[in-house]
Amino acid sequence: MPKKINVAIVGATGMVGSAVLSILEERKFPMNKLYLLASKRSAGESREFNGKMLTVMDLETFDFSQTNLSFFCASNEIAAEFAPKAANMGNIVIDKSSFFRYHSDVPLIVPEVNGHMLAKVKKNSIISSPNCNTIPIVIALKPIYDAVGISRINVATYQSVSGTGKDAVSELVEQTAALLNGKTIKPKVYPQQIAFNILPHIDDFQENGYTKEEMKIVWETHKIFEDQTIAINPTAVRVPVLFGHSAALHIETKSKITVDQAAALLSKAPGIKLMKGKNAYPTPAHDAAGQDPVFVGRLREDISTEKGLNLWVVADNIRIGAALNAIHIAERLFKKNAQKRKEKS
Repeated sequence: MPKKINVAIVGATGMVGSAVLSILEERKFPMNKLYLLASKRSAGESREFNGKMLTVMDLETFDFSQTNLSFFCASNEIAAEFAPKAANMGNIVIDKSSFFRYHSDVPLIVPEVNGHMLAKVKKNSIISSPNCNTIPIVIALKPIYDAVGISRINVATYQSVSGTGKDAVSELVEQTAALLNGKTIKPKVYPQQIAFNILPHIDDFQENGYTKEEMKIVWETHKIFEDQTIAINPTAVRVPVLFGHSAALHIETKSKITVDQAAALLSKAPGIKLMKGKNAYPTPAHDAAGQDPVFVGRLREDISTEKGLNLWVVADNIRIGAALNAIHIAERLFKKNAQKRKEKS
């Protein structure tokens, strides 16, 4: 990768693409040119970056030979069609869709957890970024997994509507206003009312009775930890929260670990902010929304089993759950290549 690179954001007008744009500016990511790409419907719109207005270009007609790095923040269909094209034209593609996550030849990366996998990444590669649930879960579990191993995970997630997209955010706001004013509502995005309600249904139901969202936690955790032996039992729930996903994690470790020992590990782990104190716990609205860390609280031993530990995990699903993880991957790659150039000089 050159010293300064040309970057494309595919899906630049969506929630994740907009967050990538914002975070690239915040973190002063070293690049030469930035191209914003979207569907023909959004082409011609403008977005501000570093005090300048950039015009959104049509993905269909874009020449990826102009770029070295592409962030894909779009649908599975877009990723399937255009990510290989971008890679074949010299790009490293970091894809946020689920399309490539389970391909054996595509690394699924959370830098704080399995960043060593990036050493194998070369030009013309696709890297997959996990689901917005999986990222904070594996970041929170990594230090415990490394210390004492994990044999079983029971997890219930409480996921905000922004995980579905802009239309879902609008639906929650509109339904809330309508119901508070005594008006009737007609759900469009979700199968049932989401305002003042919770839905234990995210993505399609599978033959085993679990939803695809729940199975993503299983598949992705196994792949990231490179450990198929972990028993994982997930329940994914949509809640009337705008931003920030939460997870109640109940784990069984291979060796006993105390709360104090776990707290010491989590306090030193990258990307984690441990909430300490008798009544301290993070929430999406108060702590996580708009913030980068994975917040962990309510750390306690499981009174039902000897080697059990409970954690409450909260994170901004658009930032660390999507955009920031992709940028962390790019930053690691850039640092790796800068080190190689330094060693050669």
